[in-house]
Amino acid sequence: MKLLYTVNSPYARKVRIVAIEKHIDVTLQEVVLTDPDCPVKNHNPLGKVPVLILNDGDSLYDSRVIVEYLDFHTPVARLISQDHSAKIKVRRWEALADGVCDAAVSVMLEQRKPEERQSQANIDKQMEKVTRGLEVLNLDIFKKKWCVNETFGLADIALGCALGYIDFRFKDMNWQDKYPNLAKHYSVLVKRPSFKQTMLVG
Repeated sequence: MKLLYTVNSPYARKVRIVAIEKHIDVTLQEVVLTDPDCPVKNHNPLGKVPVLILNDGDSLYDSRVIVEYLDFHTPVARLISQDHSAKIKVRRWEALADGVCDAAVSVMLEQRKPEERQSQANIDKQMEKVTRGLEVLNLDIFKKKWCVNETFGLADIALGCALGYIDFRFKDMNWQDKYPNLAKHYSVLVKRPSFKQTMLVG
């Protein structure tokens, strides 16, 4: 299997961490989405990463589909509970964490535009989503070792990737002071080898 990814995509990082935690051998191919010859569009019509190219040539996208495929690819170190109720809880955590990432990415893309073309209203709207999401996540992780059933899993990975992205792109936000429960949880996650190996760079 081959994973097409960009090094600072929180969604691709989530997939990379799952593969590491599951001990699944995946060939990594870093891509540049703005490159005219970027292969992503040949495997995902939306032109987004991550994309997992299977051994038979078929491709999977987006990150939520890929991580579920990887988790059921091997029974080693299950990250998504097979119990329906617990699985829904995991997916809810993932949806909120990914949603925070979506809003944060939107802010970053808006801020990369020439200043005269930026929409402060859009930046404010997306940042409000980020802060609301972090507030809820901070409350939900209170007095918990792990997000769901006190077992490390996909919910924790998704949350860690969201927090890592916020930490990387918005250092002046001081989120660790504002959301101490999340900061405590993140301090545990970043010590795991899978998180250390996939740190965002730049």
